Amino acid sequence: MRGLIVTVDDFGAAVAVNEAVERGCSEGIVTAASLMVGGEACTDAVERARRLPGLGVGLHIVLADGRPVLPPERIPALVGSDGRFRDSMLRTALAIACSPAARAQMQAEVEAQFAAFAETGLRLDHVNAHKHFHLHPMIASAIMAIGPRYGMRAVRVPHERATLWALRWWARLLAGRLRRAGLLVNDEVRGLRWSGAFDAARMEQALVSLPDGLTELYCHAASADSYPGSAAGYRYRDELAALLDPAVRAALASSVARHGCFGDFPFRAS
Repeated sequence: MRGLIVTVDDFGAAVAVNEAVERGCSEGIVTAASLMVGGEACTDAVERARRLPGLGVGLHIVLADGRPVLPPERIPALVGSDGRFRDSMLRTALAIACSPAARAQMQAEVEAQFAAFAETGLRLDHVNAHKHFHLHPMIASAIMAIGPRYGMRAVRVPHERATLWALRWWARLLAGRLRRAGLLVNDEVRGLRWSGAFDAARMEQALVSLPDGLTELYCHAASADSYPGSAAGYRYRDELAALLDPAVRAALASSVARHGCFGDFPFRAS
């Protein structure tokens, strides 16, 4: 069986992203979006999501390069002087690994983000992390311990055949942990290799060559190429155009894949 989930990350980061999610769902192939509950445009994202019953909204946990939900003074090991998470994932990863205080602060922030998502009233479709930070085993452990209390049943694993062997191996270890916990996990992701440049030609090729199992096609779409917090060089508008492209829609139809959000797949990926 072939299953396909098409996800836009960073929902709630900016109105430009939210506009892309809404258009991608109503006019294109988008079936899911990952919500930044601390994002500047989170309220706008939630309002749009309520107008899109076919959109599966998940929690995009942010622990780097973003704004926390907890007051900065409660998580001093994770934030800089500006009160935002540090851009250096390595520094944060080492702090979490080596400092019990930093680890406790991370766990408290993860809990706060799950609670903030629950307050939206939206059904929790899936969970993942900004910049795939849940590959950190202690962050993964926190998500696995906290998430089920908030209805978590599915988690993205960033495994793509075109990426480095070490990343694929590490992602498979995470997938094994999640599956043993009874969670739904995608078999593969398409889009890691082309983050910020997942244009129509690449997206069409990804759909033409879909493997068996459950695949998540993920992208970073927006209605503008620059907004507060955007990544330099990312072609956000090209990714939105790809989600709406007729050739991409035709490739999806030809793939004979079951197309939906995580919540539409009751089976456990193998």
